[in-house]
This record gives sequence, C-alpha cells and structure tokens, in this order.
Amino acid sequence: MAGFFVVQRKSLLTLLVSILIAGVFMWWALQGLDVNAVSGYFIQADLRYVLLAAFFGLLAYWLRAVRWNILLEPMGYKVKSTNALWSISFGYLMNLTIPRSGEIARATALYGTDKVPADRSFGTIILERVVDLLCMVVFLVLVLVFRYEAIFSFYKYANVERNPNIGGLQWFIPAVLVGALLGGIVFIWFRNRFTNIPILGKLYALYDGVMDGLTAIARLKRPIMFVIYTIAIWVCYFLASYIVCFSLPQTSDFQLADGLFLLVVGTLGMIIPASGGIGAFHLAMKIGVGALFISQGKDMHEGFAVGLAYGFISHTLQLFLFLLMGFLSIPFLAKARNSANLQQSQFQE
Repeated sequence: MAGFFVVQRKSLLTLLVSILIAGVFMWWALQGLDVNAVSGYFIQADLRYVLLAAFFGLLAYWLRAVRWNILLEPMGYKVKSTNALWSISFGYLMNLTIPRSGEIARATALYGTDKVPADRSFGTIILERVVDLLCMVVFLVLVLVFRYEAIFSFYKYANVERNPNIGGLQWFIPAVLVGALLGGIVFIWFRNRFTNIPILGKLYALYDGVMDGLTAIARLKRPIMFVIYTIAIWVCYFLASYIVCFSLPQTSDFQLADGLFLLVVGTLGMIIPASGGIGAFHLAMKIGVGALFISQGKDMHEGFAVGLAYGFISHTLQLFLFLLMGFLSIPFLAKARNSANLQQSQFQE
C-alpha cells in the first residue's frame, strides 16, 4: 500500500511539472503579442481546411496501427488492426496527462486485448520512435536545403537589428539541439560509471532496448510494406500540418517547403515534455511562421501573431483527435479485453 502511494505521488509530481513547463512555454509564446489580434486570426480560420486536415490526422492513426502489426509479426503475433488502433489511441490519451506515459499504456492495452507481452510490444514501440527520429532527420535535412533562408534570415534579423521583441527566441532551437547532443555524448561516455544509480540504470536499459530495436528491424517479414506505411504516415502528418495553412489567408500562399518547415519545427516543439505539447508547440509555431514571414520580407510581428494563431488551430485539432479517439478507445478496449479473457478461460477448460 505504501508503495502504491509513492507511485501516485511520483505520477502527480510528474504531471504538475509537465503542466508547469506547459505554462511557462505558453507565457513565453504570448510575450510581445496582442492577444486580440491572435484571437482575430484564429476566429477567421476556414474550418473546411481544418476538417480536411483532421481526415489525414485520423488516417495516420490507422496506418500506424497496421504498421505496428508488421513489427509484431516477427515475434509470432498477429493482432487485430482495430485493437492496435484503439491501443494507440489510448496511449495518446494518456500522454495528455503524463508525458511519455502513453507508450506504457499502449503496450499494456494491447496485452489486455491480444495477450502480447507488454515488454515485447514496448520494444516495438521503441523501434517506432527510432524510425520516426530517422524520418525527422531526413526532413530536417530537406528543410536545411529548401528553406535555409528562413532560418538564416531569422537569425540575421535577430542579431543585426537586435530587435528586443525576439526575446531570445533565436536561441531556442539551437539550445535544444546542442543540449540534446551534449547530453547524449555524456550519457553514452559515462555509462560504466553511473549504472549503479537506479534511475540511470533504467535509462541505460532503455538505451540498450533502442539499440536492440535497430537490429530487430532486419527480421521484418514485410520490410517493403513497412517502409511504404512509414512514408504514408509521414505524408499524412505533412498534409495535416500543411493543409491548416490554407485555413488562414495570411498563410494560404505557403509553399510545400514551407509546410515541411512547419512540420519539423512543430515536431521539435512537441518533443518538449510539456503536458500535451501545450505551450511548447505554440511557441514553436510562433517561431516557425515568424521566420517564414521574415524570409519573405513580411512583418515579423504579424508573422508571430499569425504563427501563434496557426499553433492554436493546429494544436486544438490534435487535441480534439486525441480526446475523441482516446475516449472512444476505452469501451472498445474493454469489450476486446473481455472477449480475450473469455476465450482464454474457455481454452483452459
């Protein structure tokens, strides 16, 4: 009983910290902006494009479910795609409470419906994250090739003009990237010295699982289909991100490369352990659209306001899908779990 309360306190503390982080980033995103102007942009959004973006967002759910089945096949498991879909949806819902808790919830949910051991399915989830990271690296390279002027013009404006309204935003993305790189180097270099520390021991075990997952991809029975589904998933992510641009007159002239730029920036924002990506995603969109406006010779202040409005539209859409699919998953998972338990009991008899 005492251990239960310790776990609950840790979960509550993690939740409070993630909410605090979200609040700080939201406060940062709103700095120097006219809230009425931002809300004005938000209200005038064309919902037809938002609904079309929602379609591709939902399609990505289904594609992820089918791709997950491909990852489970080498281990001898064939799960229902619907059960995989609802497990993924439930995991996304849990991520709104405690960041990254959804991965565990997703693996646990699949065990309840298809009796796939949680540790084995969790390994495939880690592999998915590695593949997604590799896709992000590819997109980042493409952005550096096709939209480097947006990045450099933003820094040039910040440093040459020394505009106080930027407030250190030009260092946000480099700080995240450099911090992650240095942290990774220290993490790997000193692993032999810190394995006795419990929390670091768990992190190193997770790291080893990721490395094992990279080699596990070679055992796929349908590698070509896995690649096709992976590309399709990220195409859906891109379309869901880019189509939202057409909902606002101020971003309706953005090109495909601009949409790719926003996808990369938004994904970097979602990496921040803020509750549901709140605040961090909005700040990332403020920076991203602001950078594109500067590179196009437009007003930076308008770009920041439009970017924040875009962030509210896109994030609200994501949040709606998380809640809709997450709450729908609960009764469907319960029904599938009861059916699986009944079949198991009948088999034992």
